[in-house]
Amino acid sequence: MPKILSIVIPAYNEEKTITTILDKINEVVLINAMTKEIIVVNDCSKDATESVIQQYQQQNPQANIRYFKHEVNKGKGAALNTGFAQATGDYVVVQDADLEYDPQEFNILLAPLENGFADVVYGSRFIGGKPHRILFFWHTIGNKFLTFLSNMFTNLNLTDMETCYKLFRREIIQSITLKENRFGIEPEVTAKIARIPKIRIYEVGISYYGRTYEEGKKINWQDGFRAIYCILKYNLWG
Repeated sequence: MPKILSIVIPAYNEEKTITTILDKINEVVLINAMTKEIIVVNDCSKDATESVIQQYQQQNPQANIRYFKHEVNKGKGAALNTGFAQATGDYVVVQDADLEYDPQEFNILLAPLENGFADVVYGSRFIGGKPHRILFFWHTIGNKFLTFLSNMFTNLNLTDMETCYKLFRREIIQSITLKENRFGIEPEVTAKIARIPKIRIYEVGISYYGRTYEEGKKINWQDGFRAIYCILKYNLWG
């Protein structure tokens, strides 16, 4: 029986891009005849995200889209938690609702798991020969610093801890309790995954089509300080 990939999409005010990313996901042909379960979690968007998703569901009944909504805005981490809990596939991958990451690269992430080497795969924006949009110098420095700090405590040698593209065996991501509601979930999940005995973590190069703030980018410097706090909290005290 073909395996299933659960694709968890946290969405907040993404009316302009959500149908495009859903189209891109539906166009992907997964390796080994794998099928898709698309889980969209609307984090109490203030725009037309909900109606756009519901219309898309009606027009594409074959797409296997499961829709969930937070009645109050809780943050990306909370939306991911909702999606992880609802996933029923063999594997679970995170897909942002914007267009910064390309679903055609799911198969790059899946290969180490399907070949029996990995339990978790991170997609790195900083390795490989894929295209990368040139944007914010200090964001890049910040990402690399946070990855370095995280690696110091987890004893991993990741190049991109903050990446959106994280792929897990479902039983692994559902076995850990995640508490962070915003972007602090990235260092938290890394710290907790790293402590699982005999866990096999791989990293593959991916492309990155970053957005500017005018185009809808949401992460800010405050999230960077929260990430530092979370690295210390979940590695030293958690």
